Amino acid sequence: MTESASLQPSTLRERKKQITRRMLVDAAVELCVKRGYENTTVEQIAAAADISTRTFSRYFATKEAVFIAVLDDLAAEIVAELTTQPADLGPMEALRAAHMAVLGRVSRRPLVGLTKDRIALILRIVNSSDALRQAAIDYRYPAAMKILARHMGVPPDDKRLDLGVALFSTTIVSACSDLVDSTGDIDLGPEIVMERLEQTLGHVAQFAADMDVDAPN
Repeated sequence: MTESASLQPSTLRERKKQITRRMLVDAAVELCVKRGYENTTVEQIAAAADISTRTFSRYFATKEAVFIAVLDDLAAEIVAELTTQPADLGPMEALRAAHMAVLGRVSRRPLVGLTKDRIALILRIVNSSDALRQAAIDYRYPAAMKILARHMGVPPDDKRLDLGVALFSTTIVSACSDLVDSTGDIDLGPEIVMERLEQTLGHVAQFAADMDVDAPN
């Protein structure tokens, strides 16, 4: 059983909560596409999902949080892929390998909850505002952090682990920050993310190589 499969809700109550959460995310995404992020309110999202704002607050602490939850399906696939990575990989290399594997798979055929169109939607949503780009950088998927900590042999709150994840998150968000709409030269989807990610990680590696620093163990 994969890590993502083990996270599936097991009770009726948990399944209902998962359905409500999904309804809120879908409502937020639909409103954002129609009105834009800045013009979409928590009250509008709650009304579109036919729930109260109080109920909304039980699922998401902020407006940014409901939008950034669009990353969850991708993160779940990344988690499953992380479990197959060699134990000696550092967090950035493990995340790179997992992202490339998942995005490559999506480019060839749709996955459950994750398609080319979904990747394009994620790009449009995340890049629709500075607040959401920052939220994407700050996004942490607990199951992924647990696996990466195990790879490194450190606790999940280790600062070196957080640094590696933060560097990767900043890199992929920066690499894709201008991908808002498809154009004649750019087709939003997994392929452009893979291309940009590899290119930008190459820049990061070059910056690191240029530094003359002896890092302590």
